[in-house]
Amino acid sequence: MGYLIATAMVISTIMIWRVCVILFWRPYAVRKHFRKQGVTGPPCYSFLHGSLHDMKIMMKDARQMIMDKHSHDITQRVLPHYHIWSSLYGERFLYWYGTEPRISITDAELVKEILSDKFGFYEKPKVRPSIITLMGNGLLLVTGVDWVKHRRILNPAFSMDKLKGMISRMAACTISMLDEWKRQLAIYAKNKSLTIEMCEAFRELTSDIIAHTSFGTSFAHGKEAFNAQTKLQHLIAASSSDVFIPGIQYIPTRTNLEIWKLDRKIKKSLQCIIESRLNSQSDSSFYGDDLLGIMMDTKNDGPNKLNMNEIMEECKTFFFAGHETTSNLLVWTVFLLSLHKDWQEKLRQEVMQICGMEIPDPDMLSKLKMVNMVLLEALRLYCPAIELERMASKDMKLGDLMIPRGTGLMIPITMIHRSKEYWGEDSNDFNPMRFINGASKAAKHPNALLPFSMGPRNCIGQKFSMMEAKTVMALILQRFSWSLSPDYQHAPVKNLTVQPQHGLPIIVKPLQL
Repeated sequence: MGYLIATAMVISTIMIWRVCVILFWRPYAVRKHFRKQGVTGPPCYSFLHGSLHDMKIMMKDARQMIMDKHSHDITQRVLPHYHIWSSLYGERFLYWYGTEPRISITDAELVKEILSDKFGFYEKPKVRPSIITLMGNGLLLVTGVDWVKHRRILNPAFSMDKLKGMISRMAACTISMLDEWKRQLAIYAKNKSLTIEMCEAFRELTSDIIAHTSFGTSFAHGKEAFNAQTKLQHLIAASSSDVFIPGIQYIPTRTNLEIWKLDRKIKKSLQCIIESRLNSQSDSSFYGDDLLGIMMDTKNDGPNKLNMNEIMEECKTFFFAGHETTSNLLVWTVFLLSLHKDWQEKLRQEVMQICGMEIPDPDMLSKLKMVNMVLLEALRLYCPAIELERMASKDMKLGDLMIPRGTGLMIPITMIHRSKEYWGEDSNDFNPMRFINGASKAAKHPNALLPFSMGPRNCIGQKFSMMEAKTVMALILQRFSWSLSPDYQHAPVKNLTVQPQHGLPIIVKPLQL
């Protein structure tokens, strides 16, 4: 008995010592370490919260701001703490996300070094359980050998040959949406124009496209999963600046109960899609050549096989990521072209010259140079991904900095995309001509554009997303012109991705051809 008591006391002492180190000594030591290297940051450090309380206040204040619709300097609204702290301490500063030290890195060469790492020096950090519930423990979040396995299996689904074969399905979904616009115009629009909420329209369209092209189903069949993920996204974004205490995800709080309910809906919907594929294939050795089929293909045996739980998690990942990025890209492209009618007309002329009224094929899409330039500029100004994070897995030398193990390296994409050092004095202006010679030559550093990240963990679906966006924009430009509704309020907001806080009402008019 005495031995057990002594052991328990030793364990308790060690645990108390570790807690004291993490909560009290480490913040002091890390701040001192970086101060010697000329890196400072907000002086206030709150017990457990770190800088989260200040960040929450800044975000709340930023959400009250309505911007001039011609202003694209959105850092102050979507990353207010970066905007304020960089003006006080320089673009390289230290702050605390709870008990985790984070340092802002905006030097493009250092960003390249971090994201190009192939040896695990700069790892993807662990995320909150709620993020895994939303996005799935799939390719976006898995690490190490699991990531290598998943990437190897999924790569064939995004080969150029596969993508070219998807264009007709992308076009069919888009034309269905445009036909609905025409139907509504015929019924409701006496003045031959119609106001459409583009956020909702493009969310449903891109959901339908990813469902058709990757899962052999439709938005109608996957609607419950998509809608549940959208609700989860808002729920999780609202709590992103709250302190996370390990284990709290198991307590039946009001928020957790809602998360569990939505997760059950997502899994039920995805399970129906998977079971439908299982039941529909007479040849059980081949389940199709789309994303779901490749994951289910039983020829991927042994170490290369994904089990059913892994397939479910990857479905969650691609249901979310597969429509979210492109939906936001289309929203902000339509917004920018509603402000710049001259560019809207330039793009329409290019589309009509190359495609006429035909459905664009891969060769036509490759020739739409100005459409591509506008999409890249939309990604620069309103990149769906606001920031990237890596974690130093060991003490590392990064440029002139010594980074202690466990330090978060934050890459604020929104700030890098607006750097006057890389993009010039017009960095906050809409200027697609900067991409006339391609993305790598648009800025003073070839890696200053990061909409799909870079390096070994770059976005597997970037070609899919760009091809989808080109197809959708070409078909809309063939059939409609549009302008911004006077009801629009310019308020970009961080909802995990950059979205219009109050939606995007657009007035569309059919073209008389």
